[in-house]
Amino acid sequence: MKKKSLWKVLSSAALAAAILVPQVGFAEGAKPVTEENVSINGFVDYEELKRKLTQIEKSSNGLVQVESAGKTNQGRDIFTARVGHGDKVVLVQSEIHGNEKTGTVALLNILQYLGSSQSADAKRIREELTIVAIPMMNADGSELDRRGNVMTWEEVQEQFPQLHNAQPTWNYYTRSLQGDDYSAAPGFDVNRDFNPDLNYVPKAEDFPGNSSTPGWYITPESQTVRDVYKSLQEEFGHVEVFLDLHHQNFYKIEGTDEDVTMSISADFVPDPSSAEGAKYSQYAENYRFDFSRQLNVALYDALQEKGNSVFTNISLYDQELDLPGTALGSFALNGSGVVLFEVKGQTHNYGQKMKGQLVKTVETGVMGIINGVADGSVYDLNPDEYNEIPNRVPIR
Repeated sequence: MKKKSLWKVLSSAALAAAILVPQVGFAEGAKPVTEENVSINGFVDYEELKRKLTQIEKSSNGLVQVESAGKTNQGRDIFTARVGHGDKVVLVQSEIHGNEKTGTVALLNILQYLGSSQSADAKRIREELTIVAIPMMNADGSELDRRGNVMTWEEVQEQFPQLHNAQPTWNYYTRSLQGDDYSAAPGFDVNRDFNPDLNYVPKAEDFPGNSSTPGWYITPESQTVRDVYKSLQEEFGHVEVFLDLHHQNFYKIEGTDEDVTMSISADFVPDPSSAEGAKYSQYAENYRFDFSRQLNVALYDALQEKGNSVFTNISLYDQELDLPGTALGSFALNGSGVVLFEVKGQTHNYGQKMKGQLVKTVETGVMGIINGVADGSVYDLNPDEYNEIPNRVPIR
């Protein structure tokens, strides 16, 4: 896919304007809502993202390279920001759900640091790793502060005529969800539109699908991430690490009265070498569950170093899932070590009130992984320590 530099994407006029559930639980609304009409002005919107990426690219003197990797359904750019020149690739994305915004801020902070710092740690990271960030994958949903993208089933059928008589996908939103009325502007949960077959072409017999079957790459957002992933595979041989930054419902640490600040996970599909995962057996040679567990342990340890505070209230996400339609499930089957980040609440719960704390939680966790991969220490961690991370339980 042809990519355009951010400098070419932003015309002079645009620059001037910029200056002047268990499984079902993935779609449930988080509670409690603290007040009505909470403000989200402290988060980054699409126009501010463009400005900040431009500033980071300029101030880095070439260390950070920003490109448009593709377009959303409504024509907004899906930007990638790349820093480092090492042979191990870390791909990280945020806002696949447009009302899950803390990861975007965290990634911009990390890019600013890695693009400007001359510390020994930052230099080592740039030498050992190539980090590719997609800070706002679902920009259309982000602009509406909602989970899904903006796309109708009819638009999908126009792009894929072979689906003319197919049923709409199970993850197609046409009703009210989390306070948003999709009947006026339907859309898809893009995080169910991935397929471990990176060359998959939609077939009518695979629709409408369900949560335990692969997705279809019918949305331009998932197609763009897939293409970024494939291009990195072609360039480097494989993508070492994939991180996906999300928000979740409210939970307690099992056996305590402590609120979960963030849940994490390495487990999205059954092991292809197991009886349960036999349907994925073609990916068995690539699957690296122990490495994914090591990455999660590195994340967990980095936050535990914060001492007795909310930053240490980290739990596992639900385990033993079968979600091949997620980016995490698909890329895990393609050989990447994967980590899910799920901070508590969404923007409609408390707006920007806990932004600083949650952004710092994500930053610390991402940097814990980046440092561990860069210095090689993550590969020496005991993957079984993953099983010692406490579980989460719903607030009752």
